Amino acid sequence: MAHTTNKPDVLHQATIRNVTFGKKVTVVAPVNLYECTIAEGCFIGPFVEIQKGVSLGANTKVQSHSFICEMVSIGANCFIGHGVMFINDTFAGGGPAGGDTSLWKPTNIGNHVSIGSNATILPVRICDDVVIGAGAVVTKNIDQPGVYAGNPAKKIR
Repeated sequence: MAHTTNKPDVLHQATIRNVTFGKKVTVVAPVNLYECTIAEGCFIGPFVEIQKGVSLGANTKVQSHSFICEMVSIGANCFIGHGVMFINDTFAGGGPAGGDTSLWKPTNIGNHVSIGSNATILPVRICDDVVIGAGAVVTKNIDQPGVYAGNPAKKIR
């Protein structure tokens, strides 16, 4: 078996670019943060990507390996567990929208929301004072405070 030493044509490094930070923010590298807003007192763990236009409210914590895509807004005093994935493309046309961002949809997370590890959050609205269980898949808006779990996520208490 031949060994190849080819190199990529383009290599991008994880970076922090054009980010608006509040006071007393902690970021643990490596991360990929660009064109987003992170309010005071936030914590961003390693291996996190936060894309353009995202806003995090004050004192929100984002644990390692989480992905927060464009068009997501997260309120204050929230907790985003390890490996949480936010989705803005619902594959409405049967596959990825690609560069057609008009097909993407927003996600709005209220204040005092905790999202457990490995949850997946589709384009939804989640009100204040909600707990999302680990591994849950949130497919519909959550309009009542409480604890939600499962796939699809349902109120359990």
